[in-house]
Amino acid sequence: MRRYRVKFLPVDRIIEINEGETILDAAMRAGVHVNASCGGNGSCGKCRVIVPGDIGQPGPQRTISSDDYERGVRLACTTAVRADVEVEVPLESQVDPAALKRRREAPRILSPVETEKLVKRRKADPPVIKRYVTLSKPTAADNASDFTRLARELGEGDDSGKFSIDLKVLRHLGKVLREADWKVTATVAGMGRNRAIVNVEPEDRTKTSCSITLDIGTTTVCGHLLGPGKDNTHYRVIAESSDYNGQISFGEDVISRILFSRKTGGLHKLQGAVVSTINKVIAELLQASGVKKEDISHVAVAGNTTMSHLLLGIDPTHIMFAPYTPVTTFYPPIRLADLGIGLGDHTYAYLFPSPASYVGGDIVAGVLGSGMCEREETTLFMDIGTNGEIVLGNKDWLTCASCSAGPAFEGGGIEFGMRAGTGAIEQVRINPLTFEPMLLTIGKAKPLGICGSGLIDLVAGLLETGLIDRRGKFTMIEGSKRVRLGRSGFEYLICHAADTGIGRDMVITEVDLDNLIRTKGAVYAGCKVLLSGVGLGFHEIDRVIVAGGFGHYIDLEKAIAIGLLPELPPEKFIFIGNGALLGAGLINFSKGFLREAGRIARMMTNIELSTNPAFMDEFVAAMFLPHTDGKAFPGVTERLGLLQGGGETNDMYRE
Repeated sequence: MRRYRVKFLPVDRIIEINEGETILDAAMRAGVHVNASCGGNGSCGKCRVIVPGDIGQPGPQRTISSDDYERGVRLACTTAVRADVEVEVPLESQVDPAALKRRREAPRILSPVETEKLVKRRKADPPVIKRYVTLSKPTAADNASDFTRLARELGEGDDSGKFSIDLKVLRHLGKVLREADWKVTATVAGMGRNRAIVNVEPEDRTKTSCSITLDIGTTTVCGHLLGPGKDNTHYRVIAESSDYNGQISFGEDVISRILFSRKTGGLHKLQGAVVSTINKVIAELLQASGVKKEDISHVAVAGNTTMSHLLLGIDPTHIMFAPYTPVTTFYPPIRLADLGIGLGDHTYAYLFPSPASYVGGDIVAGVLGSGMCEREETTLFMDIGTNGEIVLGNKDWLTCASCSAGPAFEGGGIEFGMRAGTGAIEQVRINPLTFEPMLLTIGKAKPLGICGSGLIDLVAGLLETGLIDRRGKFTMIEGSKRVRLGRSGFEYLICHAADTGIGRDMVITEVDLDNLIRTKGAVYAGCKVLLSGVGLGFHEIDRVIVAGGFGHYIDLEKAIAIGLLPELPPEKFIFIGNGALLGAGLINFSKGFLREAGRIARMMTNIELSTNPAFMDEFVAAMFLPHTDGKAFPGVTERLGLLQGGGETNDMYRE
């Protein structure tokens, strides 16, 4: 079989691939990020690249106009390579990891005052500790084995039966003890009678004990490197890093990745992709902090059920088929070296348990970090991402659900949608008289697309100015030159081609609006079903906790205006950012929180929305802006009537 060289620009990276493999195959092998939301079937049109001449018969290119095709634009996922070629990845197709670092606060100490607002303070008692001990040397009167001698000292006189020891440590134990003159630091993992000696080092290494927390998201992998604070009431975030999950090239959501895992070698590729991303994040954490990998004692990992399975190389197939059964929801400590993760042999990972197939360990971590499981107030916890996970309850009861919200707020299913990156439109305001938009992009760069927060602003603005009705359909308003008829129906011109970084008119279409309304409708309907199931209404909620990076950037008023969030007083909303990392930091801090995570997972009652008739009723009712029931959004209803000059607007909800 012939092989060809593919050179990617502007990164100037070269890779050899077999004849007939696609440009996307080459990109994944070369480590070149290309947006590919649909898993390589050519339906999303996000993986646009530019190639000179004809490199072979391309597959379906239905999302590319004839003009673009003539100038060499192709879809990377459906274009096979049959010659040496240079491939230019345009800005709109690049994944921008730098954007994940935007607005990041400098590493800082989480003080007792701050943590007390969410969770009750506990004394530091990590699941992995370092103990410096001086052992008595063997004598004729005391010739106990080296392991017994070490375990006896660690157990303060008790016998070695309370400890086990890793085989790799045991093989070198005798040499290490004698070369260190019997003064060593032992790393001990576990709780109660299940304690294991996983590392033994010469000299006192207790001050170098650090840990890492990882949030393995469907879209991104985020990490914190933690160290002890000055006392036993807090920990210190020494460094942080993040990158896009390498699995995004195989599909935007968990279902597409499960489908890919069923292909020959698919599971291995998916595991390799996320492990590669984790290694990159960890390398950046170590470099930024100056900490050595040998000084990382343990890692806490939070991820949804599918991500946890894929990380461990466990077949996730049955998660997607009724009755939606994962292989496991609780995970033993995992030696990271066995997964190919570049930390010391002694380093183990503790994975958060998953309550259900579509409510995972990242949500358990968020609930733990939010403190809702310790308080009497009734709390609604929402994590809005590729999926929408919702938890309702307090310290005595918890119920949860996952709604297939879709990737609209991540840029999927939106013609010019993109993840939050440089050039993404993140804020929009529309002049109510001229209907002209005012745009703000990330990095103040020319617009390349529009991300989730920008979409919420845009839709709210279109609704408030009367350019769209409550069904998300454009209205013809005199003097509105921005509304026009496009290829897929009516559309609003966000930005002229000359003002963009992609050389095309940027628009939002009625198809885009339909996709976004479905997304927000699913999230709202999921919340309503959980509340109705326990006989509560939105007005009886004491607080709403919004987790995830998405919640950091949205305008609360605009999110309520489109019906994504319930209309409640602003003071009831709390935005906690990455709840998964917050909770993971707690279990790295104390074994008590590790036990609490297990309790949370066990006490959650999962409501399967896909088979719940009430969900479909609520979903249909939420397929309007903001909702078919004006009484659920009285303030929005009144404001829209005033803005649009229509006075009372309740009749408009009866369409």
